[in-house]
Amino acid sequence: MNITRYTTDFALNLTTIERRQYALIAAWVLAMIALPILKWTFGTDIIPTAVTFALMIQFSAVLYISINAWGLKSALFTFLLVAIITWSIEGLGSSTGFPFGGYDYTPVLQPKVAGVPLLIPLAWFMMLPSSWAVAHVLLGKHRNRVYSPALYALVSALAITAWDLFLDPQMVAWGFWIWDEPGAYFGIPLANYAGWLLTGIIVTVLVRPDKRDLPIVPLITIYAVVWFLQSFGQAIFWGQTGPALVGSIGMGILLFSALFKLRQEANNA
Repeated sequence: MNITRYTTDFALNLTTIERRQYALIAAWVLAMIALPILKWTFGTDIIPTAVTFALMIQFSAVLYISINAWGLKSALFTFLLVAIITWSIEGLGSSTGFPFGGYDYTPVLQPKVAGVPLLIPLAWFMMLPSSWAVAHVLLGKHRNRVYSPALYALVSALAITAWDLFLDPQMVAWGFWIWDEPGAYFGIPLANYAGWLLTGIIVTVLVRPDKRDLPIVPLITIYAVVWFLQSFGQAIFWGQTGPALVGSIGMGILLFSALFKLRQEANNA
């Protein structure tokens, strides 16, 4: 296959809106690639600023994709709903230990509201739509097949929790938050992942993305890029081979199952 020709044909067939979407995704990828370079150049103190910058670009890409798919009002309402729910659960978690286990945010991520960094709800939103897209594909929602909302919420929650197999060990290593007691998963309590599952289910049940027409390709692209960057970057550049391997398997099973199903459907179309 001629990769250059395939890439050129793909770009030429994109609409203006789609080109902007993928331009934002490309900018986010470049920001993520720059992270270890900035760390080597300026030291570890640059990490919070660089992570915030990359997060904001990914969030902007997901929000822009959502606006184009659902309209401005619906996309903003969805974001606000996700932000309020996740901020509330994170606030409950950091103050009581439920549902994630006992932890505290350090002063590194600023600004905070009631002890929760404002970046945290944005981080939930920048990955939840991609997790919904994975559930759409795996359950056939984008083909109008009927599955229970509970099953859809569970698969969506599994998809975003798989991301945290990478995320939490890395964020703790960077000093973004600390756990009261070290846990069994590379220092992370297993209760944390039960909390992620519960949060993912609650948000999905309340937002009901299973009733919407999700833009599958750009959202699955984001999920795939996160898997790739975390799998290789976390092992090679950040020295966390264990979380990189487990996260790669966990997130990869869902990702490649979705990609395989998309390929099957394309071949049968």
